[in-house]
Amino acid sequence: MEGQGNTDVHVPMWKVVVSSLPFLAVHAACVAVLWVGWSWLALAVCAASYAIRVFAVTAGYHRYFSHRSFKTSRPVQFLFALLGTTAVQKGPLWWSALHRHHHRYADTEEDIHPPTVKGFWWAHVGWILSPKYEATRWKAIRDFARFPELRWLNRYHLVPPVTFAALLFLLGKGLEYAAPSIGTSGWQLLVWGFFVSTVLSWHVTFCVNSLAHVFGWRRFETRDTSRNSFWLALLTLGEGWHNNHHRFPGSERQGFFWWEVDLTHYGLKLMEWAGLVWDLRRPPAWVYQRGSWNFEPAPEM
Repeated sequence: MEGQGNTDVHVPMWKVVVSSLPFLAVHAACVAVLWVGWSWLALAVCAASYAIRVFAVTAGYHRYFSHRSFKTSRPVQFLFALLGTTAVQKGPLWWSALHRHHHRYADTEEDIHPPTVKGFWWAHVGWILSPKYEATRWKAIRDFARFPELRWLNRYHLVPPVTFAALLFLLGKGLEYAAPSIGTSGWQLLVWGFFVSTVLSWHVTFCVNSLAHVFGWRRFETRDTSRNSFWLALLTLGEGWHNNHHRFPGSERQGFFWWEVDLTHYGLKLMEWAGLVWDLRRPPAWVYQRGSWNFEPAPEM
């Protein structure tokens, strides 16, 4: 298997620049909205692409692969991983291994992206662009590394997003000729459905690392600086309840109270009712009792 990724090795600046080029290119591609224009269909595809891929990251990459907060079948497990890779946040094993490392060393020098130690920009995008963290930390993800299909996706993580982008282009091309009244095109659906939605999903994910450890309120006294944010929770489908999450990472739901909107949790409950996932872990009573607010936990739903 691949190496563990030695973070102490100095990386030459030219390597950092080269590794940053694809990231910058995806951002630059969004400027093409000025040429391709927009249509209601393109905006709808952008929104759907964003929602589905962010859900795959929050429910799959984060709550399932990183924290094992619920159980599912092997086919659904693969589907989570496949859809997650289309978000262009690398492979499921790479992502989850690094996230487990984050929880072990949160907001310390050993953490990969602590904004209070290494600054906002490093926590937001700097660490992602550094070649230091390209390797998968296999020792941290042995439980899922035993599945060959997940190892394949982890290694060829660019295949699904490239395929997804191509399908969007072909869909737009087909509609351009079959239903010209819609006013869309291949390039339009590619730019809005893939590039714009990808950049948006990137930065809301990155905001959990950078903003959710600096801005917001702390209900629980944790050993890190995690905070809760209602607005970030809306954008991230529930990940903004970050202080809750660091209080009890094993919980499937991150909105611990009924008024804390957690769209990922609602989606997983629908999947539970359909028999696709099960054993959704909830925070035990002691988590609430030791909080700074003495409220009852959210009712079962």
